Amino acid sequence: MIPELKYDEKGLIPAIIQDIENGEVLMMAYMDRTALEKTIETGYTHFWSRSMQKYWMKGETSGHVQEVNEILYDCDEDTLLIKVTQIGAGACHTGRRSCFFRNIEGKEMAEKVFSAEDVYKKLILEAIYDVIIDRKNNPKEDSYVSSLFRKGKDEILKKIGEESVEVVVASKGQGREQIVYELADLWFHSLVLMAEEGIEIDDIYNELQRRFGKSGLRK
Repeated sequence: MIPELKYDEKGLIPAIIQDIENGEVLMMAYMDRTALEKTIETGYTHFWSRSMQKYWMKGETSGHVQEVNEILYDCDEDTLLIKVTQIGAGACHTGRRSCFFRNIEGKEMAEKVFSAEDVYKKLILEAIYDVIIDRKNNPKEDSYVSSLFRKGKDEILKKIGEESVEVVVASKGQGREQIVYELADLWFHSLVLMAEEGIEIDDIYNELQRRFGKSGLRK
């Protein structure tokens, strides 16, 4: 049974994550009731991402998951303390053991325990897509992506058309570096179109997986 906790106006409650072995505070994130239920049901920490507007399990991409040992709440019933066994080297996406690795003067007090670059570099499409979704849901005046959404789908399609042509032109003798540059632009604007249409990156992965190993030749 989950007690009647005090969530904020957005239905969220802060959750402090603590290493059960040595008491070190590893991170702080937000949960809603569903994320708390997922955490209890699975035995691994789940949170609600305010920027990405979706649920996520800690370590689902890096493998550095958190096994829940105990869930406590404070006297005001508005903060959770979750004691975990940290699986993997660290809890912070920067590669540190804890997200609290700087003092008030900005000095770094802990070294990296794993290479965040190696873990996350292949996830850059997902990271960029998450930012694009955030710019769609929370428009910013000085954001290029927000301006595309304001101008509408035709403007997004126009940019994809332009970038496709630039890929072709670059491929006609401008060299590998320029081709990579133009392809990156095309991929980026394709992600913007996906966000406009409500298409997730997993939808593309699933379609490619469906096709993988199938011959494209038909009798």
